[in-house]
Amino acid sequence: MKSSIALLTTSLVAASTLLVAADTHQSERLKRFNDAKFGMFIHWGPYSLASVEASWPIMVPGTWGISEPDYRALRQRFNPTQFDARAFVRLAKAAGQQYMVFTTKHHDGFCMFDTQYTDYKITKTPYGKDIVAQLVAAAKAEDMPLGFYYSPPDLNHPGYRDTSKPASTNWNGEPARPEWPLYLDYMELQLRELLTRYGDPFVIWFDGLGVQQKYAGARFHELIHSLRPMTLINDRIGLTGDFVTPEQRLPNGIPRKGAVVDTVDPHDKGVLQEAPKPEDFQPWETCMTINNTWAYNKNDRNFKSATVLVRALIDAASKGGNFLLNVGPTPEGTIQPEFVERLTAIGDWLRVNGASIYGTTYGPLQSIPFGRMTAKGKTLYLHVFDMPAGSLELSGLKAKVASIKALDGGAAVKFTQTGDKLSIPVGGIKVSPHATVLAILTR
Repeated sequence: MKSSIALLTTSLVAASTLLVAADTHQSERLKRFNDAKFGMFIHWGPYSLASVEASWPIMVPGTWGISEPDYRALRQRFNPTQFDARAFVRLAKAAGQQYMVFTTKHHDGFCMFDTQYTDYKITKTPYGKDIVAQLVAAAKAEDMPLGFYYSPPDLNHPGYRDTSKPASTNWNGEPARPEWPLYLDYMELQLRELLTRYGDPFVIWFDGLGVQQKYAGARFHELIHSLRPMTLINDRIGLTGDFVTPEQRLPNGIPRKGAVVDTVDPHDKGVLQEAPKPEDFQPWETCMTINNTWAYNKNDRNFKSATVLVRALIDAASKGGNFLLNVGPTPEGTIQPEFVERLTAIGDWLRVNGASIYGTTYGPLQSIPFGRMTAKGKTLYLHVFDMPAGSLELSGLKAKVASIKALDGGAAVKFTQTGDKLSIPVGGIKVSPHATVLAILTR
């Protein structure tokens, strides 16, 4: 009896230790994620040759002007000889981005790494070299956290769907087929490769499309956490994960735990407009394109301006979120000059104003008509988009203001505070490109 009690006690202690360790790792994972704020997303593969989106031309044919056989054949010509992994990482650093996420495999099943489990991969193209391995080496050399986008859907794998049929007929997968467990094993084998052969990933960024529960998300959460406890996991494999991922938009308010912040519905449900308690906050990240497409498209010239992108980053930070900005490299392996120009401009702004973004959280005031607010300790950062005439008027500020200075130059700024109302005369404030930032030190 005593030995049984002792064994049970030992087991309970061990379980408790594991739970504490898991909580600690999650806290550390989320801190480095929340502090980073700004990252680079990269969508790239043979599809860049045709100026079409990744995977979707064979999922929804007729919209991109390429057949499934022709799409599959693109890899036979994929030879990005101008690719320079170090240049990619250095561009991200110049833009002020604190992490990168690269598409190791999109829904089409083509792998940009030298996986052992399929020939539909980068090392079986004329290029012949492992893109992911080169990026991992460059990121390590430049001290840049690198994460991996990995698509649970795989239109090339016969366990995922009956590949004798057009992908357009069964691209959502067929989990009722007896081959499905073999496909999940394939996923595990590839994830083990990415987690053990390619450094220590910052994040595994899943993109499971609909009915994500079919991917047995708990199995892969356990796998990732057992091999890489500090690797983040997003919400697109049927579980919430470390953070949620609105796409191509910014939420209307600060997401809180249990709220619906999905990638399709433009109207958030259950999102608070006022600042929630820290324990109620749901970490999140929006991913967004610079033009309208994720992959390289020579015909898409609808580029967002640097000002729009800087303000999107600020808006995300003001709601406690991260901004993952996408680039689609060219077939040759370079990043087009329009993207470089905008990324460089964002980096220039961040070199002056980065303290108002990195390591911050959502500001206490969320309804500012002329801008946004972030917070770090006792400092509030007021981002002014459109400088009004006369003065900046804020209501509802409970903290007592000690001083205000402009980040661009550090000059002291006059103010008056009466109760919860703060008035800042705009005379003498230098207007900065994209957004003017004032640091408000509170007592």
